[in-house]
Amino acid sequence: MKVLITYLTIYILFATFSSCNKSDAESEIPTCIEAQITLLNNKPVQNPPAKIWEWKTANNTFYYITSDCCDQFNYLYDIDCNIVCAPDGGFTGTGDGKCPAFTEPMQKTLIWEDLRK
Repeated sequence: MKVLITYLTIYILFATFSSCNKSDAESEIPTCIEAQITLLNNKPVQNPPAKIWEWKTANNTFYYITSDCCDQFNYLYDIDCNIVCAPDGGFTGTGDGKCPAFTEPMQKTLIWEDLRK
């Protein structure tokens, strides 16, 4: 049964991302982030469930992906899926201390959430 659900999930994701009628948000998601969604869907549900946020400034777009549970970094990726930094998480909850100083206004939009139970 789990295998069937996994295949259905992959099919739905493929159909969603390959549709000719993509919304603006879907069409802007980089292929590497789509691949991250597929990977997350092929793993057991995280606790708390995984989320992907798009962080946009006037000049840059980043993707924030939550990690599984306790004491793990939540990573921020650039549009090519290179890790920029860990803004939070880890033993202290304050990330890895390597994030740039984001001085520009930033719009944060939830673009994907694992809704599986």
